[in-house]
Amino acid sequence: MKPVIALVGRPNVGKSTLFNRLTRSRDALVADFPGFTRDRHYGEGRLGKYPYLVIDTGGFEPVTRDGIFHEMGKQTSQAVVEADMVIFVVDGRLGVVPQDLIIADYLRKTGRPIMVVVNKTEGMKFTAVVNEFYELGLGEPFAISSAHGDGVGEVIDIALESFCMHVEETNVSQQNNGRIRIAIVGRPNVGKSTLVNALLGEERVVTFDMPGTTRDSIYIDFERHQKLYTLIDTAGLRRRGKVFEAIEKFSVVKTLQSIADANVVILLLDARQDISSQDANIAAFIVESGRALVVGVNKWDDIDEYLRNCIKEELKRKLKFLEFANVHFISALKIIGVGQLMYSVDSAYTAAMAKLPTPKLTRTLQEAVAFQQPRRYGFSRPKLRYAHQGGSNPPIIVIHGNGLDGVTEAYKRYLERRFREAFGVKGTPLRIEFRNGKNPYAKTE
Repeated sequence: MKPVIALVGRPNVGKSTLFNRLTRSRDALVADFPGFTRDRHYGEGRLGKYPYLVIDTGGFEPVTRDGIFHEMGKQTSQAVVEADMVIFVVDGRLGVVPQDLIIADYLRKTGRPIMVVVNKTEGMKFTAVVNEFYELGLGEPFAISSAHGDGVGEVIDIALESFCMHVEETNVSQQNNGRIRIAIVGRPNVGKSTLVNALLGEERVVTFDMPGTTRDSIYIDFERHQKLYTLIDTAGLRRRGKVFEAIEKFSVVKTLQSIADANVVILLLDARQDISSQDANIAAFIVESGRALVVGVNKWDDIDEYLRNCIKEELKRKLKFLEFANVHFISALKIIGVGQLMYSVDSAYTAAMAKLPTPKLTRTLQEAVAFQQPRRYGFSRPKLRYAHQGGSNPPIIVIHGNGLDGVTEAYKRYLERRFREAFGVKGTPLRIEFRNGKNPYAKTE
């Protein structure tokens, strides 16, 4: 599983800016006033040598007992529980403040590995600015500038060094077992456990009441129609008692790790519930991760025709970006439609691992351009010359030519549709990359 890094600190120390730097995105909104980030944000780390997940948290005010900052504190505490490494972000311009000492004391008691990162140090002498933060008693502080990127890559590599060997060994062992890995993900109570039991053909205990199970994954090997699979179960893992609702209801980190570790993801929805922003966020992460996908709408036998039409319209409207995936309306409890669902899992895996021959790729590209040329960019039009496959799971198509920086997103989607139709690629994201040819007349030094 990918290690998880949580960014923790007072309000307005630059955690969201650091999150955007690590994920190479603008997923976390940034503003220059405290308390702007209130919930946990999750992303896939793209900066550094090793794969990881990163959590952005709101400002942490441990002494606040009510109001929005208290709720933000609960979110931060949950992020610390989920994390393998905590990066404690402090403000180098302000120096150590009383809240930093309180947070440091709290983090020390959690037993999690902690790194102190001194942010906003651009234009300052690093040695002088970090010395003050040894007072926190959490080891060597590291100076960075999340806004400018200074020192960020080095810090993240140091933070992940102890996890990298285990991740690499785990990936090798899982890739060589010859099984299709399937992650079943979705909100609580959509029927994930029931679907697991339907696939296994037996009642299987997948819920635990013991502490710590929220962060564990369960790998269940099974065979169906002489094909070998491994289910990565995300169903029903909870902790009871005095826990936050977020812990009891949904383990986001566990789901994201399972998606990253799977070949095919089954996104399970409940036909009796509206499609939520949480469903859309999970779906977007699946697409971003490049995983093959099948959508299952469960409890289909439990609703009338009017609600069935409503859910179909809602799927088209809220999950339009999943048009490449097969959708199945099933009842896991009555084992209705489960066979067709697994057929789509097999075909999605085949599509994700498909070999696309260069001659047919280039011919499809040329036919697409002949039918509809790209828009002009400045004084010229992009020239798309030939294509070849650049990778699998998901399939990557590399297009070579000139002036390809001018290809619009709309034309990129058009090309994707043409390639899908030509190769029958269904159930997997398809990525297109452009590579400009070298200009023979360009001056070389």
